[in-house]
Amino acid sequence: MKAKIKVAIQGKKGSFHHIVAQRYFGNQLSLVTCETFDTSVKELLRNSADLAVMAIENSIAGSIIPNYALIDRNDLKIVGEYGLSINHNLMVLPGQIIDDIKEVHSHPMALLQCKNFFQKYPSIVLVESEDTAEEAFRISKDQIKGIGAIASQEASDIYHLDILAHSIQSIKNNITRFVIIQKKGSLVSEDKINKASLKFTLDHQRGSLAAVLNVMSDCQLNLTKIQSLPVIETPGKYAFFVDVTFEDFSNYTKAKKLIAIMASKFKILGEYTQHQR
Repeated sequence: MKAKIKVAIQGKKGSFHHIVAQRYFGNQLSLVTCETFDTSVKELLRNSADLAVMAIENSIAGSIIPNYALIDRNDLKIVGEYGLSINHNLMVLPGQIIDDIKEVHSHPMALLQCKNFFQKYPSIVLVESEDTAEEAFRISKDQIKGIGAIASQEASDIYHLDILAHSIQSIKNNITRFVIIQKKGSLVSEDKINKASLKFTLDHQRGSLAAVLNVMSDCQLNLTKIQSLPVIETPGKYAFFVDVTFEDFSNYTKAKKLIAIMASKFKILGEYTQHQR
């Protein structure tokens, strides 16, 4: 029997992080629930967890900048990714109808993504909270009537809540990309690596970024993501976080060497297998 893999997530059982961890690790999963992303990183750093699952970008809201910073600042390594289709559901204690609901609690992003649905119910007050599944848990635990939660189908199953409305998000094609992170090393053999996350800082010179992008193109790398963040200690200077995919690992190796020469700072955040939805 294989040993369980301890995986830290932000949120409770039934959260979208929990769903990703379940799908990615299957029966090997041993869940370590944390209230914040910072806490999940601390669990990883103190070896209380083997890996962590962390949301990194959403197709509607864009990059989750603080999580990029957490990975970089703590020298963590991305060893995998998972794209999850996000479906928000309105759930309540059994036996209630929507006219009974005075407030709906959920994460600010979930409330924002479902705002159009609630325009039909102007008497319902939307209240921000820390986590989607946390609110489902609280309603179930304290048997709270008159309050609904926006959360996953899995949360309604775990906490025995009724779903009044399914998939209430305004944009139906709503994908969040999660990364699997660990302290060091790799879970992926070289022959299976076809994606990498890199960080580089360039001198403030005309054409410096264009030159790096040309190297990527010449080496047949496909740039799937680029995100700039200011270098706090050097005003006017920027660090670039990029994701690239490739078919030939040797082309990637060549590009990596060239970019390391061209950049004032260069760092590999992760080398892994691209997730196919």
